[in-house]
Amino acid sequence: MKKRNFLKSAAAAALALSALGASSFGVAAQEVTLRMHQFLPEQANVPAKLLIPWAEKVGKDSGGRIKIEVFSSMSLGGTPPQLMDQARDGVVDIVWTLPGYTPGRFPRAEVFELPFTMTNAEATSRSYWELFKSDMEAQEFQGIKILATWVHGPGVIHAKGEGVRKLEDMQGKKLRGPTRVINGLLAELGAEPVGMPVPAIPEALSKGVIDGTVIPWEVTPALKIAELVDTHTEFSGDRALYTAAFVLAMNQAKYDSLPDDLKKILDDNTGADFSAYAGKTQASFDVPGREIAEATDNEIVVLDDAEVARWKEVAEKVRTNWFAEMDGKGIDGKALYAKAQELIAKNTK
Repeated sequence: MKKRNFLKSAAAAALALSALGASSFGVAAQEVTLRMHQFLPEQANVPAKLLIPWAEKVGKDSGGRIKIEVFSSMSLGGTPPQLMDQARDGVVDIVWTLPGYTPGRFPRAEVFELPFTMTNAEATSRSYWELFKSDMEAQEFQGIKILATWVHGPGVIHAKGEGVRKLEDMQGKKLRGPTRVINGLLAELGAEPVGMPVPAIPEALSKGVIDGTVIPWEVTPALKIAELVDTHTEFSGDRALYTAAFVLAMNQAKYDSLPDDLKKILDDNTGADFSAYAGKTQASFDVPGREIAEATDNEIVVLDDAEVARWKEVAEKVRTNWFAEMDGKGIDGKALYAKAQELIAKNTK
């Protein structure tokens, strides 16, 4: 009888330990909720077609253990220029933003915003990631885990009235620009640059604060740009007037706190391939954005090669100035630019 009672007790203990083990495993495998913050409306192309699907894929690949909640239009508070600090300080877990919204803090990333540098968004985004890994990660992004880097499609000038048909038309025009480098370009071209984040553009146009803006086609539908301007100026050739550099960034401590298998899920869904995909995807919506403008009475002006050559000559000073500024920061800007150009050439198909 004692032996039978002992066996029963041992079996009960084994079941209890088994249950405890399962419970402990459940704790180890608990869901992780990450909050992503970004500045565009939820229905805009980047959140709707890129960020939200990415968040859903991470959730699916993790078997539901990672849940990424995407908060759009700065709904968690603050302004777009504060997003990098929100990620660094752990106010949120992940952000999508432009390093250039915080001028001077991430100077190496500016190399991809220099005029007539980008060939196409996919190749340039992959090159951005490769240069980030070799020349930016350790130097400028401490406290922030960069998950992906990419650029948008060719920048376009959208303006009221007769708009921009030649270089001289830039004189005195108040044009919104996204970052320090691009505003410097606008100034060299004769315009009066007005720095502001994307969400502020429609009101600034409607109130006459600005005469126009530079943005890619893909974001124009969400901002109803075709309803607020009269002309759209594009550039011929295989190099864009400009592009803007984005990052998908995560709080480093939050990333470090994840178990290795969940880190791997994030790693597998980010990096070089996702950066290239993100650039390609964002640029793919340039065509439907342009088609909306084509369906209006607006005019699309395409500057020919001879006119573009005049712009390139003036824009060369932007690079020269940037090289000098980088030298002042102890950065070899010329070498960084040359490396970026080599990577873009390698990755452009």
